[in-house]
Amino acid sequence: MAAGAARSRRIFLNHLDSYCGRSIGEYLSGCVVGASLESVEEEEENENRPEVEVSKRPKEGVYQIVGTLSKPESTKPRFAAETYAVSSQKELLGYLLECDVIVYNITEDANQIEEATWAVSALNTEIENFATPKIFILVSTVMSWAKSKPSDPEDPDIPFTEEDYRKRKPHPNFMDHINAEKHVLKFGKNNKQAFSTYVVASGIQYGAEEGVLHYFFKIGWLSEATAIPVFGLGKNYIPTIHVRDLAAVLQNIADHRPTFHYIFAVDDSKNTFQQLIKCISKNIGPGKIEKVPEEDAFLSKELTQTDVDMLLVNLRMEAMFLKETFNIKWVAQAGLVENIEQVVEEYKQSRGLLPLKVYIHGPPGVGKSTIAEEICKHYKLHHIKIKDVISESIAKLEKIVAPKEVDADDVGQEGQEGQEGEVGDEEEEEEGENIEEANELLAGIKESMEQNAGRLDDQYVIRLFKDKLKSMPCRNQGYVLDGFPKTYDQARELLNLEEEEETTDKIPKYDKIIAPEFVVSLIASDEFLKNRIINLPESVVAGTHFTQDRFLQSLNNFREINTEDETVLNYFDELEIHPHFIDVTKYEDPENRLILQDLIKEIGEPRNYGLTDEEKEILERKAAEESLAREAKEEAERELREIEERAERAANWKQWSKHLEEVKKQEQELLEAQSIPLRNYLMRHVMPTLMQGLTECCKIRPDDPVDFLAEYLFKNNPDVK
Repeated sequence: MAAGAARSRRIFLNHLDSYCGRSIGEYLSGCVVGASLESVEEEEENENRPEVEVSKRPKEGVYQIVGTLSKPESTKPRFAAETYAVSSQKELLGYLLECDVIVYNITEDANQIEEATWAVSALNTEIENFATPKIFILVSTVMSWAKSKPSDPEDPDIPFTEEDYRKRKPHPNFMDHINAEKHVLKFGKNNKQAFSTYVVASGIQYGAEEGVLHYFFKIGWLSEATAIPVFGLGKNYIPTIHVRDLAAVLQNIADHRPTFHYIFAVDDSKNTFQQLIKCISKNIGPGKIEKVPEEDAFLSKELTQTDVDMLLVNLRMEAMFLKETFNIKWVAQAGLVENIEQVVEEYKQSRGLLPLKVYIHGPPGVGKSTIAEEICKHYKLHHIKIKDVISESIAKLEKIVAPKEVDADDVGQEGQEGQEGEVGDEEEEEEGENIEEANELLAGIKESMEQNAGRLDDQYVIRLFKDKLKSMPCRNQGYVLDGFPKTYDQARELLNLEEEEETTDKIPKYDKIIAPEFVVSLIASDEFLKNRIINLPESVVAGTHFTQDRFLQSLNNFREINTEDETVLNYFDELEIHPHFIDVTKYEDPENRLILQDLIKEIGEPRNYGLTDEEKEILERKAAEESLAREAKEEAERELREIEERAERAANWKQWSKHLEEVKKQEQELLEAQSIPLRNYLMRHVMPTLMQGLTECCKIRPDDPVDFLAEYLFKNNPDVK
């Protein structure tokens, strides 16, 4: 190493492939050693300086991240310099001694507590062999404070600070955590210069993949529930921290080596469980919450006992030490609620949850709806049809404006929840505004439909479609637009921005949040479409626009609006969302399988959650049932085939036997018929001479009767004479 070049520092992290371990490791791997020692003022000055200027104080290099994996089959994270597959404690101790900072996280896996306490003890015995001073950091949880009594019983709202750590009382299920904390702090008192130990009481972690709160993010994202559950009353205060802010706390401890050894890692928020879930629901889910009994939390397979304990904790904590001593570039100092937009974006990016938006265009009868349904099934998208959008919107508006009955139970509940304050008032105010707006919109829709024989003006259709596409389910998973918009003007009105800015760009400004990403145009000749409709069963055609008169009219209208200079496809071309054309007539595919394969290839992989355990179980059970049914069918067909073959063989044998008898009879008759001339010849020419020969043979009695008889016949043959 060149003179003056500072060496890197090595940090050990357990379980680099876990949620918290991965986030901390990735953050620290990008940190320069000693960077947090700069004051905030110095950082701001450095940011304002020209790029050619650099800090005069030399930095010590970067942190190198090494550690273990929770699953042996996991791949090494890209940020890790090394990962260890440890087979013995002696081997692990050797790796720990090579590191400057050892971090053990026990917030995710309680089984790591025993290893963490052993590690700090083993390192303590090797102090004399340390090449450089070492730091041991135990990342614990605020659950070791869950049953702590307030310092002032008359004012329980006063938050706990780090100075109260000797009075902390743990949740009954977290006794091992507080014992580990005491164990770690004890060894830091022996030789502080060579071996410093710290305990970090981490709040409930969120950010990126969301940790414990992922359960609620997933419910909201999937849009399968009308409300996100809140277990219990939801009035309990939950200390939280963004997982990257937790990593920044660890960075500061490694850089500063503070004199205080028990540190809170919580943000400045004072949010209740209900406020957190309400915020998640509003920004990624249905917008509503539902209070359910605490026991319902155990009905979910995705929540462990530890998760439930954390969600029901009630603590107010203030991290005084972080504010007074550390230099943290906060990601979410104000908490999840204040930074929800950023948190939601991180959540989507980290889990690859991106909306997939498709528009399908084509003439009537070409199969748009059938193909749209198949795409929705494959990608788990929402099928958007004009008739459904109108009927659903009207039903929703009527429900909003309908008078609400208030019974005694509701009054009692309002009294019980009256302390919720601003949240309840805000909801009532929004609801009042919604009723007035819904009344006005509903009246306009009904009037428009009455004046247009049941049809709705474009201005209302477009407004309803905009609301639908901006709804959380469509913004989360995505959608398949089935045949709407139909014209250039409809597409432009649907996707235009509320506040259009003048621009010199060739591409028009449009609302990218609701705009489709893929445009698919199905094409077919009129003759093909007519033949397809003619061959449809009467039961399918009845009550649809596929009746002869309505279909021909719809087809003519489609051709007219798609032969102009400004068509809906032209509009998407202008936005550089170029259509993907599929000629349906080239596919001899009534079930659209080949067309669907073409579209899946064009659109790509799904961007949603994979199958849940229940869905996998259902599919596996269905596959097993289908396999058994298929095997049973094949067995029945085989048995039937064998029976038929046996019957056929028996019938064939009978017929063959009968035929053989007839052949034998015919042969016998033929032989007999062929023998008549020979018999006649023998009787006329041979038999008289033969009889005479036999008579002479009997008289003479020669030694060789046969030879005598042959000689006699030869001599007396009439032909010889």
